[in-house]
Amino acid sequence: MATSGMMERPGRAMVSELFASLKRQVSRWQHPSRVTRADVRLAYAVAVTVDVAQLLLGPLGWAGLDEILDAIGMVVISRLIGFHPLLLPTFLLEFVPFTDMLPTWTGCTALVVRARRRHGLITDDAMPAIEVKAEKVE
Repeated sequence: MATSGMMERPGRAMVSELFASLKRQVSRWQHPSRVTRADVRLAYAVAVTVDVAQLLLGPLGWAGLDEILDAIGMVVISRLIGFHPLLLPTFLLEFVPFTDMLPTWTGCTALVVRARRRHGLITDDAMPAIEVKAEKVE
C-alpha cells in the first residue's frame, strides 16, 4: 500500500507539469507578441479564400474536403493572428450542414482582429529585417 502511494505522487507531478506546459503554450498562442498589418491582411485572405471555396463546393461539400479546408484555415489563421477562443465555435459550426456556405471564417477573423487591436497587439508597420544605424565616416 505504501508503495502505491509513492508511485502516485511522481505521476501527479508529471501530470501537473504537463498541464502547466499546455497552459503556457496556449497562453503564447492566445497572446502573440506582435501582429503586423501584413499578418492581418494574409489572415483575411486565408479566411476569404476558405469561405469562397466552401461556397463554391456547395452545401454538401466533397467527402471531407470542407473539413480539411476548415482545419487548414483554423491553423493558418491561428498562426498569423494568434489563437482565440472564437476560432473553436467557428470550426465546429462548419460541421453543421448549410452553415459552411456562410462567411464564418471571414467574420471570425474580423472579430479576432478587432479584439487584438483593442488590446494593442497589432502594429502599424513591420519591424525592419536588419537594424542599421547610420554613422558618419571621416
